[in-house]
Amino acid sequence: MFVDSHCHIDFEDLAVQGEALFERMASAKVSHAVCIGVTLENLPRVLALAESRANVFASVGVHPENTEGEEPDLERLQLLAAHPKVVAIGETGLDYYWHKDRPEWQRERFRVHIRAARKTGLPLVIHTRDSAEDVLHILAEEGAQEVGGVMHCFTENLVVAEAAIALGFYISFSGILTFKNASQIKEVAASIPLERLLIETDSPYLAPVPHRGKLNEPSFVPHVATEVARLRNLSIDEVANASTDNFFRLFQRAQA
Repeated sequence: MFVDSHCHIDFEDLAVQGEALFERMASAKVSHAVCIGVTLENLPRVLALAESRANVFASVGVHPENTEGEEPDLERLQLLAAHPKVVAIGETGLDYYWHKDRPEWQRERFRVHIRAARKTGLPLVIHTRDSAEDVLHILAEEGAQEVGGVMHCFTENLVVAEAAIALGFYISFSGILTFKNASQIKEVAASIPLERLLIETDSPYLAPVPHRGKLNEPSFVPHVATEVARLRNLSIDEVANASTDNFFRLFQRAQA
């Protein structure tokens, strides 16, 4: 069986598909998924989806790209994280690609999420774009190694991956890994310890080959696993088993 460690199946294009989406997941042998929170305003629909499905879990956080809406504070994040289907804090992190002009605001919000993770004991789901050095620095400075987490949709180099792993983080690969021009990410996927590797779709974005350019969904995550297997000269079953074990080791509430 496979797992999708990061998806956005509450987004409209996927949510409207209803039961058919989950039937395709089952047919593709995708057993579990984490639906990631990106705003506090949309969190109720993420939680409702997780509540309706035994194999779907949620995270709580405000994505660094979202500049409008309710700002998260420590107390609010802790309260929301008490929900039994919430398995992580995030998506959080830094994005200097979209927000070059407001780094201080981003960094302070990131610190709030890390502190919430430490208070709740939940792992972090990290987004990083053009910001790896600052992300790693703040994670270490705020003691994120106490809870660990996952560097989602990883697009950095091996040095960054190894630094994140040293802080107790997992490295998750999306459909980008299947793209021809993704040589740097392929090197990382081939090199890191298998016990620190996760797979994801980040759906509805970044559909893997052979579905590139189409609407992505959790049933496509085996294509990511297939590329990992090719790069590491492993069987698809070995990658499926290892990434699933890693998923439950990281998201411990998902085992209940």
